[in-house]
Amino acid sequence: MADILNRHFQSTLSLSRSQSAFVQFAIFGAYFVMGIPAGLFMKRFGYKNGVLLGLSLFATGAFLFVPAANTASFTFFGIALFILGCGLSTLETVAHPFMAALGDQRTSDQRVNFAQSFNAVGAMLGPAIGSYFLFQNYTPGSTDLTSVKILYLVIGGLIALIAISFSFVKVPPTTDPHAVSADGDAVNIDLTPGKKLFEHTHFRWAVAAQFFNVAAQSGTWAFFINYGHEQMGFSEATAGKYMVLFMFMMLSGRFIGTFLMRVIAPATLLASFALANILMCIIVAQDFGWPSFIALLAINFFFSIMFPTIFSLGLKNLGKHTQQASSFISMGVVGGALFPLIMGKVADNVGVAHAYYLPIICYIVIFAFGARFYKVKH
Repeated sequence: MADILNRHFQSTLSLSRSQSAFVQFAIFGAYFVMGIPAGLFMKRFGYKNGVLLGLSLFATGAFLFVPAANTASFTFFGIALFILGCGLSTLETVAHPFMAALGDQRTSDQRVNFAQSFNAVGAMLGPAIGSYFLFQNYTPGSTDLTSVKILYLVIGGLIALIAISFSFVKVPPTTDPHAVSADGDAVNIDLTPGKKLFEHTHFRWAVAAQFFNVAAQSGTWAFFINYGHEQMGFSEATAGKYMVLFMFMMLSGRFIGTFLMRVIAPATLLASFALANILMCIIVAQDFGWPSFIALLAINFFFSIMFPTIFSLGLKNLGKHTQQASSFISMGVVGGALFPLIMGKVADNVGVAHAYYLPIICYIVIFAFGARFYKVKH
């Protein structure tokens, strides 16, 4: 929904594209700040309490939209988004190692991708709900933020209800990542226990790949509505509706990608999808009309498996370092805070279409990780 907010704030608060990109900066910057504290909290208090902390921060940030809207302060909105982002960071840090620990690590890539397929359902509903509330009845030139206030008040209430409900859930026992097994591939044990975390090259590359992955994602998503409105001539409401289709592409990519991982190695699939997105970005930047817009939609299909696959590949065979590694890979998400600002500057100067050349740099790094640097070195 942040991508809908990005465009809405441009209109209601009279912001430039580079200024409105602070929406992404506040959310993804929180990942950098909260990554390590969330990992330490999870290690001390467990997965369940980590989820509850994340949901509580999420709800608090959403409720703070009410005073932010009352004061019409973009700075206040930034603070609310940052707290909301801290909740997201905590949930992200906890969820991936939790999912990986629920079974054999040889299938953790499929398990995490399958779980994140349902995340994509939320990514479809977010733009649909956001577009309806923020664009459907918007009058050009209006500075009224009542719709933003009501929307996030409802979201905060729902998240608080989920937190209360989850507090009653009994979390099943998980695979101990410190366990010793005769089968070194069966559980997430460290086959080189003498190594420190950052001596594992596949982990270091996973952090870098995640940084550039989320950078590409946040930049692509942040200016999707701008592209539809400025390059395709859609109304903002129509562009918002296309964003639902955009997110459906990610949903279908996750399910199809999870299936393909049964016959194609996850790292190979990752590298192939990165190459495909390099081609898609080139087509988008040419501004060919509908062919470029279809390529823009396809970016989300190929992007679909990247986040969970990089995460699971980066956590393999780290043993006691697993939870700490999860924190650092989550911190790599800070790329999403920086890249929209750069893309916004480029879009302000040379147009939003040419700004889509920039994510190609990101996909080159992801390709390198999937093609070669994912390998665990003993």
